[in-house]
Amino acid sequence: MERVPEPELMEDHRQARAYAEADFSEPHDRFVALFRECFPGVDLAGPVLDLGCGPADVSCRFALAHPRCTLHGVDGSAAMLAEGRRLVAARGLAGRITLHLLRLPSEGLPAGPFAAVISNSLLHHLADPAVLWRTIAALAAPAAPVFVMDLLRPASEREARALVAAHASGEPDILQRDFYHSLRAAYRPEELRGQLAAAGLDQFTVRVVSDRHLIVYGRLDGAG
Repeated sequence: MERVPEPELMEDHRQARAYAEADFSEPHDRFVALFRECFPGVDLAGPVLDLGCGPADVSCRFALAHPRCTLHGVDGSAAMLAEGRRLVAARGLAGRITLHLLRLPSEGLPAGPFAAVISNSLLHHLADPAVLWRTIAALAAPAAPVFVMDLLRPASEREARALVAAHASGEPDILQRDFYHSLRAAYRPEELRGQLAAAGLDQFTVRVVSDRHLIVYGRLDGAG
């Protein structure tokens, strides 16, 4: 299936609320678990950058899993960050998580270097995926863990619709439509390897981890 881009930002408040209220506990807990699996024994301390944080559920779960970290969540959607601020406050993490309304690329990003850079489901939204890799290279500390999780584009539209039925059939129609369009906008592993090679990050690993997710991980110096 050919890639079909989708809008970079989820700016509709109904869309943001549906996304914030959906149950993403399984993939978001898996995000945290896979980070630990990819970087065994890492005891993170200091600032972590979360690119495309959305309503901040991953930011909160990551902060709870790494209590010596502070997080800077960046997103271009005011509607998403409004949901994120509510969640951060509800989980008692306002002292450790700061949310920034910024759209990549931006000169207003929090100053690095960061002890780790993470990102969940941002890459398929970007008009130019190289923006993500340049931002990571500029802001991650030397040898800092970098962990990116995103959707995996299925081989056919039929497979895409089957994934929506399997994983989002109980969600609102607006979320089912978004999931379908996001699957069509996602990348294949070989496309990501090409992006990494062009960015000088071909030491990073690309790995498919489910029927709908893949991860990219590594360190800027190639260690680990």
